[in-house]
Amino acid sequence: MEKKVYGAHPRPQYDAIVVGSGIAGGWAAKELAERGLKTLLLERGRHVEHGRDYILEALKQWRPSLRKKDRQARFEEDYYIQQHCDAFDATTRHFFINDRQNPYSFDPDKPFWWIRGNHLGGRSLTWARQSYRFGDVDFEANAFDGHGVDWPIRYEDLAPWYDHVEAFIGVSGQAEGLAQVPDGVFLPPMAMNRVEEAFKAYVEAAFPDRTVTIGRVATLTRRHQGRASCRYSGRCARGCIGGAYFSSLSATLPAAAATGNLTVRVHSNVESVLYDEAQDKALGVRVIDSETLDPLEFYGRVIFLCASTLGTTHILLNSTTRRFPTGLGNSSGTLGHYLMDHHFQVGARGTMPDFEDVFHQVGRPNGIHIPRFRNLDARTRHPDFVRGYWFQGMAQRPGSKRHALVQRMAQVKRTLRGTQAGSWYMWLGGWGECLPRYENYVDLDPEAVDAWGIPLLRVHCTFGENERLMRLDMQQTAAEMLEAAGVKAVRTYDTKAPPGLCVHEMGTARMGRDPRTSVLNAFNQMHDVPNVFVTDGACMTSSGANSPSLTYMAITARACAFAVDAMKRGTL
Repeated sequence: MEKKVYGAHPRPQYDAIVVGSGIAGGWAAKELAERGLKTLLLERGRHVEHGRDYILEALKQWRPSLRKKDRQARFEEDYYIQQHCDAFDATTRHFFINDRQNPYSFDPDKPFWWIRGNHLGGRSLTWARQSYRFGDVDFEANAFDGHGVDWPIRYEDLAPWYDHVEAFIGVSGQAEGLAQVPDGVFLPPMAMNRVEEAFKAYVEAAFPDRTVTIGRVATLTRRHQGRASCRYSGRCARGCIGGAYFSSLSATLPAAAATGNLTVRVHSNVESVLYDEAQDKALGVRVIDSETLDPLEFYGRVIFLCASTLGTTHILLNSTTRRFPTGLGNSSGTLGHYLMDHHFQVGARGTMPDFEDVFHQVGRPNGIHIPRFRNLDARTRHPDFVRGYWFQGMAQRPGSKRHALVQRMAQVKRTLRGTQAGSWYMWLGGWGECLPRYENYVDLDPEAVDAWGIPLLRVHCTFGENERLMRLDMQQTAAEMLEAAGVKAVRTYDTKAPPGLCVHEMGTARMGRDPRTSVLNAFNQMHDVPNVFVTDGACMTSSGANSPSLTYMAITARACAFAVDAMKRGTL
């Protein structure tokens, strides 16, 4: 039974098939449909309707039934991995996968927490929306220090596509003129509070090579593309009815649907890509209906795999043929290898004196940003590690949210004249680059299968010595900046969060110049199977220091333009 969300009745043959409806899949659907291709979008999970299905978006935060402790037993049973994500709680769990029903495995001494969504829109509904461009320091890193293979593209190749993406999604931010985090097409930036402004002044005076600015975030500060500006409600991961934050449901899928060229099928678990050895090309995909367990086949001229890094790699590894016994397009032997994730939850915090008379608006969906300042050139080179990191942070006052919720009450107004809101505190948290290493990889379990008969994915991944040494520096520099700003009782922290938790997994079907050492070319096209494209995080050749989602979107738009042009020329 076909489960249509948009479009007319599915045809036996499509111009394009897109697997996955998250950030990359939504962009692929939009770009391909707008360029005239009849496009089928396959989503393994359930249908979610923008707005209507954000069922807990408006519930009050203090409701006892929503407290995490009241449902901890169920979390431990069904969401034992997902519950570690900052965006997960009782109000958002329906946007996270059920771990018990969707198992995978990792080495006992190497935990990997795979955070997933199982619905239309995927993790675009729960992402943190931090949106930064990669610079040439990222694209040139592998060639410079010898870790991994050289990217086949540079910043100038992607710059117009960053423009294209930012102009559509809406990114609020402040131009700073820094090569390591290039400026973009920005909406007005969000405002720092007074404590953050003071912190900025102190830090930039003490460390002239460091910049403190507001984060760049795909959340609207004014009406844009028919979407409303942010209301600062602080409930982003529950869904945003007004569409103030970018997601597939609020932006790219409606744009694709408006063309009349898009058909969406949910509950469609893609098992493998169909490959014809005689024609030496992919014909389509094999799907297991997740409700009926019926096997189905869909055919298309071109296939875009955007099922998330591990989801896409899972499909390719399971797509074995006589020519590709270890996975489709794996003549290089690199498919599944070089898994990366940013390492984070490390930094410092403390209390900020002298601002007891200052209160601030709560719910700002953004923090401050300190762009990378390590290993940019000979002057900033660190003797112990390569690559770099950046900081996010925020100045907050405990109790401000409680007071804001009932701010019209006279009693609370009197309270605000005192000190019951507590002292200000300031925290900085680092996000660091992870090196591409062959020994970090995923493969298929030779025995265990899931409920749909598909072999389970196994993850073998850990952070290395370079990341460990970088984390020590992240703690030290965070503390020294806080202390320079007059923060008291500064304490460093390191939660030792395992790979996966940052939700920036990438690298298992990397781009490269040489088919002998990579899976994809400069346009995300498989070297071995040219009508298959991979544009989610699996394509990444290195992790870079900045958040990668904006790069996924720009790479996807660029690859779609290339694919459509090639089809029109008859070369694909």
